[in-house]
Amino acid sequence: MRAAVVVVGDLGRSPRMQYHAHALAVTGVAVDFVGYEGAPLPKQITDDPRITVHRFSEARLRFRRAGRSTIGFALLALVDGMRLSLRLGLALMRLPKPDLLLVQNPPALPTLHVAGVVARLRKARLVVDWHNLGYTMLALRLGRRHPVVRLARWLEMVAARSASAHLCVSRGLSKFLDHRFRIPGVRVLYDRPASAFALLERVEREQIRQALFTRLEIRGSGPVGFIVSPTSWTADEDFDVVIDAVRELEERVRGWEANHPTRRFPDLVILVTGDGARRAEFERRFAGLPARRVQLRTRWLEPEDYPRIVGSADLGLCLHRSSSGLDIPMKVVDLFGAGVPVCALDYGACLAERIRHGDNGLLFSNARQLAEVIFDLFETFPAESARLDRLRAGARRAARPTWEEGWVSEARPVLLSPSPH
Repeated sequence: MRAAVVVVGDLGRSPRMQYHAHALAVTGVAVDFVGYEGAPLPKQITDDPRITVHRFSEARLRFRRAGRSTIGFALLALVDGMRLSLRLGLALMRLPKPDLLLVQNPPALPTLHVAGVVARLRKARLVVDWHNLGYTMLALRLGRRHPVVRLARWLEMVAARSASAHLCVSRGLSKFLDHRFRIPGVRVLYDRPASAFALLERVEREQIRQALFTRLEIRGSGPVGFIVSPTSWTADEDFDVVIDAVRELEERVRGWEANHPTRRFPDLVILVTGDGARRAEFERRFAGLPARRVQLRTRWLEPEDYPRIVGSADLGLCLHRSSSGLDIPMKVVDLFGAGVPVCALDYGACLAERIRHGDNGLLFSNARQLAEVIFDLFETFPAESARLDRLRAGARRAARPTWEEGWVSEARPVLLSPSPH
């Protein structure tokens, strides 16, 4: 069997599709992994002889020249869409004939339409893996009521119905696709931690942290609490919240230490990982913060380093603000896999499918609440960290089943079905 796993995005920053490609290869399927140039891929992809990587460049005219004009952005996005349709169609037609075409959504346009045409021409089964809704991502830029967004919603719905089967990341998204897009039977495949994410012994955690703090030029005179925030720096992540929370935290720490002259609040390091279009903008804003006790840092982590550094953190921070309210960010399960509890921006019921407030993580709605949560968790750190320890135990429980176990039970029957599912 041969499968084409398609991402209209940076392959190096598409972990769920990487996991799909690897899982298919493990079952003996020959995999063509297709997507944009960009970040390096992990060795489990590049070193697997059953996986062939095909990368092409992104059409980015809309970002370079559209400025703040929504009309200009929409027109140039249309031009980019036509250029991308040609590049993607040619790339898929040049592949060895696939039996399965597995496509990530979003982006829906032109991905679903091109994939549908190629699947018919090459007599391949088309399966869509829904990470979110494409039209809601577009609405972040243009607004929900923009006619282009309404057209995009209709085109996404029509194109998706041509697929043989569907997977998605949450029960809420599955219900939406059934009720609103009239696509029944969408199988839920939760994002789960891959086997690379595992618990670290205390000594190893400390060694990793100290090496990282040296690289980041972190100098503390006492205990240091470590918070990690994995991100792809996209428009659906709210970095303003953490900037405002750092200001609030600094003020609270100064007041607390003035009232407790014999005690010292621990220094805090918040590391925002990953890379993306908005990183440079927020690095400038981070640098302008009058922070003395809470240090914000950014760093791209190599795929092999990422699980170990995540596992060395005391707390994970999720700033994802879902465009649809129906997706669940993969960073949450990465943290759970490493036994790290999650403090997450609350955007609705779907998040509660994975994060149980007070058990494996904590939810907040604004910067003040985030500052309060972090202050309360680290006020007596590290001498007394019972609340963090309880949350860590809950995170460990949330790590099962693993991605590999979930894929076998939920995705394999859909993807390896010999006929439309």
